[in-house]
Amino acid sequence: MGLVLVATAIVFNILSGGLFLSPENLYNIAQQTAVVGIVATVVVLVIVARHIDLSVGSVMGFVGVLIATLMYSAGWHWIEASLAGLAVAIAVSLYQGALTAMLGVPSFVVTLGGLMSFRGAAFLVADGKTQPVNDAFFQRLGGGYDGAIGVQASWVLAAVLVAALCVMTWLRRRAKANYDVPNPPLWLDVLVAAVPAVIVVAFVATMNAYQIANKEAPQGVPIPVLIWGAVALVLSFIVHRTRFGRYVFAMGGNPEAAALVGIPVRRVTLMLFALMGVLITIAAMVSIARLNAGTNSLGTGMELYVIAAAVIGGTALAGGSGSILGSVLGALIMQSIDSGLLLLDISIGLRYVIIGQVLIAAVVFDVVYRRLTGDTQ
Repeated sequence: MGLVLVATAIVFNILSGGLFLSPENLYNIAQQTAVVGIVATVVVLVIVARHIDLSVGSVMGFVGVLIATLMYSAGWHWIEASLAGLAVAIAVSLYQGALTAMLGVPSFVVTLGGLMSFRGAAFLVADGKTQPVNDAFFQRLGGGYDGAIGVQASWVLAAVLVAALCVMTWLRRRAKANYDVPNPPLWLDVLVAAVPAVIVVAFVATMNAYQIANKEAPQGVPIPVLIWGAVALVLSFIVHRTRFGRYVFAMGGNPEAAALVGIPVRRVTLMLFALMGVLITIAAMVSIARLNAGTNSLGTGMELYVIAAAVIGGTALAGGSGSILGSVLGALIMQSIDSGLLLLDISIGLRYVIIGQVLIAAVVFDVVYRRLTGDTQ
């Protein structure tokens, strides 16, 4: 998928006359992908556990309009409004999760109903009216004019990430040596660590190269991207270092066997849907901060993009396999294709056709690959 992303960027850069890889376009792609990327990280786990959530866009719209309404019409502070939105999102997710986990109703049916119901709820909250968001600090969460951390802080962040990669490589080699496990050649480990380090430095350099007109200094790394990165790191930790993450993959691999060995399948399913509510709230906050308003159409079509990002990133629709990094790459590929088509002045109808066929191609590739490798799960 990394190679696919690179190939996509090169092709669109050639066809657009060098506009695609310009700092301005890459900055916009990074910002625009953040909301989809945040939700896609948890959708990966939902699909891995053999469930699906078609209501993510509608719930995000409902929660986003609710937060904006509480801030604008009720005069709440953005923290209070966001906590209220979080409570509602978790309640909605637990309601849908309980129908699936406790009653055995297929998540497809439950969330399909939620897709329609909570879109209607988004209209009812504000009576169909757009709710402006005026808090200056809250607006920074969505990026925009003041929504980046600046050049100096961006380079500090890059240095911290590169140092973390080096430390992780050293700790991994030391752990293998302590347990008498053969280490690969040092140059190979250095190369493995160098690739993401170069990507981090190149990304920060690109973000620092973009400067908005009439502004004294370049932007730096956008705040929505930092939020997305933090979410991806936390979810990766949960997947690889917690019992909950192991249980989710075990359930997806074989639900019956997972129940027989004592895994609390119902409780884990409820926790998974609650986690979905948390991530939907974060995405809603970033989205309304970026738009400076809560609108009834917020999140429309989001379910297509997040499921596509997960599947393109290698998550098997049959469950049992997937990765957070894959969702990051999948979201970037989806947004890159959309941005590239927009630069080429492709009509919105044709863009939808192409993006939909890309999703189908990703699923076909997954099915064919599993047949060739003998993985029928």
